[in-house]
Amino acid sequence: MIGVVIPAHNEAERIGASLASVLRAAAHPGLAGEPVEVVVVLDSCSDDTAAVVASHGVAAIAIDARNVGLARATGAQLLVDAGARWLAFTDADTEVSPDWLVKQLAENADAVCGSVGVGGWGAHGTDGLLLQEHFARNYVDTDGHRHVHGANLGVSAEAYSRAGGFMPLACDEDVMLVRALQAIGARIAWSAQPRVTTSARTDARARGGFGDTLLAMAGSLAAVANA
Repeated sequence: MIGVVIPAHNEAERIGASLASVLRAAAHPGLAGEPVEVVVVLDSCSDDTAAVVASHGVAAIAIDARNVGLARATGAQLLVDAGARWLAFTDADTEVSPDWLVKQLAENADAVCGSVGVGGWGAHGTDGLLLQEHFARNYVDTDGHRHVHGANLGVSAEAYSRAGGFMPLACDEDVMLVRALQAIGARIAWSAQPRVTTSARTDARARGGFGDTLLAMAGSLAAVANA
């Protein structure tokens, strides 16, 4: 069985599209009918996220931590205990491609670190175009990149367990897991083949995360442009 973990904190507005994309990927014929279990970890949700998840027929577990590392670890452990051989991770504001899981598995690696595309630059208003152009010039979106994104990450259950799993960190839990995987000699594919599109949101959920990084970048670019 393949397991997919999605952490969520008040994501009622975006998680429906994310789940729809994950469920399409789970039904891809390239998986040859292998079961895919999806778990959303509802972390301190006070909006309608749980109702949206339930409407998609997806399993959910609730925690009260406001900690993305603990949320990912909780979902991962649930799936490992249920017999998952492969764990795939994405985010509630991210849509995955129909062949996302197929492309992860095709790497024949212990772990797959994928790159990200970004949509919704208009959320940054007049700074959006500057930010989009800067990202396009500087972000490496090819095989052999060295990005680590929790929105596009896969790992075998065996390697995940040997590496000790996600640490309960509010940020960089994905980076620390990859470092732990490297420390045990895991085979890591730095691939641009599993495709995802994540949001250029301005209401970032994790301080220091990807959304927060985009906000800081937009601020810096605007300051330079107005100098």
